[in-house]
Amino acid sequence: MFTGIVEEAGRVVSFTQGAVAWRLQIAAGATLAGAGLGDSIAVNGCCLTVTHFDAGHFYFDVLEETRRLTNFSALASGSPVNLERSLRFDGKIGGHFVTGHIDGLGVIELFEQRGQDHFLRVRGPAGSGRYVIHKGSIAIDGISLTVAEVEGDSLAVWLIPTTIAVTNLCGRRAGERVNLEFDMLGKYVEKLLSRRTP
Repeated sequence: MFTGIVEEAGRVVSFTQGAVAWRLQIAAGATLAGAGLGDSIAVNGCCLTVTHFDAGHFYFDVLEETRRLTNFSALASGSPVNLERSLRFDGKIGGHFVTGHIDGLGVIELFEQRGQDHFLRVRGPAGSGRYVIHKGSIAIDGISLTVAEVEGDSLAVWLIPTTIAVTNLCGRRAGERVNLEFDMLGKYVEKLLSRRTP
């Protein structure tokens, strides 16, 4: 479980296909503090298990299914990725509950600076608009954000300068894909209501 408060933007060192899985090596700093084998780390919002680490890097095994269903397929050496350690029970919750299970890919439609802030509009997969509400929560590449606008399957958020400085969004452009995780409460409510008998 995560909160969507990104701790740092790491850098992909390598992402190569191995005999049994893809091998992802990421250079990191702050998120390595207290690291242990088997820890869960959100990488662009996707929960991955630490298989190895050293003084400056994390290593992960990535399934082909995960690579196919996330924006990992676009990762290359030097790509910035958002990193967050899993939630500790003695920690603070500053964002919202994020599972690290990506629901789908969104496409950036518009990303521009407006005054001191930035405006980001993303189109989600067909039918995904039903999971998004005005002033609700959305995780974009693992970043907990508040929805400012919803129109069909498109949503918009405002970003403060700190979010731009700490995450990988500073280099994003229109047309690029982002990982989306919708608020789990909406998904549970939908499932429960679909099973109600008249």
